[in-house]
Amino acid sequence: MRQSIKYIKDYLDTIPINDINDELIKYEKDDRKGVVNLILKYKKKYENYISEINRLNKMSFFENLYYNEGVQYIAGVDEVGRGPLAGPVVAAAVILPKDIKIEGINDSKKITDKKRRELDKIIKEKALAYAIGEVSNKLIDEINILNATYKAMKKALSKLSISPDIVLVDAVTIPDIKIKQKAIIKGDEKSVSISAASIIAKVYRDDIMIKYDKVYTEYGFSKNKGYGSQSHIETIKKVGLCDIHRKSFTKSFV
Repeated sequence: MRQSIKYIKDYLDTIPINDINDELIKYEKDDRKGVVNLILKYKKKYENYISEINRLNKMSFFENLYYNEGVQYIAGVDEVGRGPLAGPVVAAAVILPKDIKIEGINDSKKITDKKRRELDKIIKEKALAYAIGEVSNKLIDEINILNATYKAMKKALSKLSISPDIVLVDAVTIPDIKIKQKAIIKGDEKSVSISAASIIAKVYRDDIMIKYDKVYTEYGFSKNKGYGSQSHIETIKKVGLCDIHRKSFTKSFV
C-alpha cells in the first residue's frame, strides 16, 4: 500500500534540509501529481539551501584565511549611526564559532527589520562573545563623528569577554589598538563576523531611537531613526532641536 501524500509531506518535513535529496529519490517513481509537486518543492528548497551555503562560504573567506593561519578567535566589528542627525553612534563586536553557518546573515541594510531581529537573537545565542559600544550625540559634537566611531568600536572591543586574536573591521582601521586588525571594504557584505556585528548594532540602535520617540514625540524617531528625512528636517526647522540632536550635523538648516 502506497503512503498517503500527507504522510510523505509530514515525513519530509522531519528531514534536515541537507539530507533531503537522498530522501526524495525514494519517491521519484511515484507519479501522483501531489507527490511530484512535493518533490519539486523540496528540490527547490534544497537548491536554495545549497545556494545559501555557497554564499556563506564566500562570506567566510577572510575568517577561513585566518583560521588556516592558526588564529583561534576572530572579532567582527561594525558601526551603525554615522549619518543621522540625532542619537548615538553604536558599534558592535562579535566573535562567532569557527565554521558556523547562520542562514540569512548579511549586511544589516539589505535585510528587513523583522529578519534582522530574528538574526539578532540567533547571533547572540550562537556567538562565543559579543559586546556593544555607544557614544552619545554630545560627544559626537565634541570630538567629531569619525573619532566617535573609533571610540564606540574600542568600547565594544574592550567589553568582549574573550580577547580576539584579530579584528575584522568594516572599511576603517581603528587607531591605537594593540590587536591585529584587517579593514575590509564593504566588510558587512564580505565577512560573516562583520555582518553579525552590523546586525546586532543596528537592532540595538534602532531600539534606542524607538524609545526616544516616546520622549521626543514630534520628530518621528521610531520611523526615521534620527536620519535626515524631509519630514524630520522640516520638524527641526519648525520646533528646533531636542537634547539628542547632533548640533554639528544640523548647522546648515538651524
